[in-house]
Amino acid sequence: MAKIAYFQCPTGISGDMCLGALVHAGVPIDYLKEKLDLLGIGAEYQFKVKSVRRQGQLATKVSVNLTQQQLSPKNIHSHHNQDQAHNHLHQDEIHPTHDLSPTRHLSDIEDIILKGKLPKQVEVWSLAIFRKLAEAEAAVHGIPLEEVHFHEVGATDAIVDIVGTCLGLDWLNIDQFYCSKLPTGGGTVWAAHGQLPVPAPAVLKLFELGKVPIYSNGIERELVTPTGAAIAVTLAQYFGEPPALSIQTIGLGAGYQDFAIPNILRLWIGEQNQLYNSDIDSKINPEIQTISETISVLKTQIDDLSPQVISYTFELLFQAGAIDVFSQPITMKKSRLGVLLTIICHPEDRQACEAILFRETTTLGIRHTLQNRSILKRDIQTVQTPYGVVRIKVGFSGEKITNVQPEYEDCAKLAKQHKISWLEVHRLALQSWYNLP
Repeated sequence: MAKIAYFQCPTGISGDMCLGALVHAGVPIDYLKEKLDLLGIGAEYQFKVKSVRRQGQLATKVSVNLTQQQLSPKNIHSHHNQDQAHNHLHQDEIHPTHDLSPTRHLSDIEDIILKGKLPKQVEVWSLAIFRKLAEAEAAVHGIPLEEVHFHEVGATDAIVDIVGTCLGLDWLNIDQFYCSKLPTGGGTVWAAHGQLPVPAPAVLKLFELGKVPIYSNGIERELVTPTGAAIAVTLAQYFGEPPALSIQTIGLGAGYQDFAIPNILRLWIGEQNQLYNSDIDSKINPEIQTISETISVLKTQIDDLSPQVISYTFELLFQAGAIDVFSQPITMKKSRLGVLLTIICHPEDRQACEAILFRETTTLGIRHTLQNRSILKRDIQTVQTPYGVVRIKVGFSGEKITNVQPEYEDCAKLAKQHKISWLEVHRLALQSWYNLP
């Protein structure tokens, strides 16, 4: 059963807020320190973990404080570089010595991670997050990826925030990641060349790359950092409402300041709702036991496209992972005749299905929602008929078989091949299945 992490971000997201939420959720701080020491930068920083209250709620605040080694004259930058170091600082990432941390390029950071001999999944996630961040910075500055200079994002504390977050998620055995919509924040932030509007350019580019749904919560501060945005955009399968899950643990990561609403990143950890013999099902109908899962539903109206193109689009959507695709005749504005096209898919396949709709049809907009659906446990079995092998889909309620259906495509293939009716192949397949020992 899949283990899920859902980031709820009412006041934004940053690397240290992620760390705080993970530690609050039970990730041992000693484990994080032990694994982070493998990076070879342990002498550059110290962890500081404490419990704080935000609007009366208890949460965990994690800070990464630089050591005296980082304060040597060779590491002290000019006032100009101090502005650079604060370019993308979140209100939760301000440390007294943050501007004194070393700057690094993407290749430097990748070398540190690869030489660290970290757990494989941690290595993969960490490299992907920093590369996503580099893509955003390269696009903002109009330079090649290898020339990106990370400034504070490549500094010690940011490396610890990102790799530490990946270590915590791996320790929790997370399989799937989801994230809420993100607040834009407001106001300005200091950069190397003066003040920039919030969201900062790299954050805005990451919003674009991840197709992140955003909104304003009325707080005029920088709420989402490049580090936090990169973590969310790289790991999250979608942004929006929480998926169907049974919550096991809640982790609360505190921000630096108090706002009108609690400045806390809330990490929900649980298992996908695929429960047999649920209390609700047994009370309503003790004979029916179902699985609950989260799906994406896409809808769009089309009134200027050939039905043949829609048929072709159906095929592509199924190839992209759609669970079901169907169309309905509708009357649109000005009494134009059209079709309502509906696609049901798993959340991780939504973007691929949307890309096909925009590329292959004339639609200009697609609505998408998350819904829960109840399904029967199913199994695919095979039977041998006089004309060939046919797959059989078998539905279960608990251990009881409730539905048996031969696969349409297998029956159609054999019917065409042997020039007999589809109904005959279908009948023989069912007969063979019922005759199984």
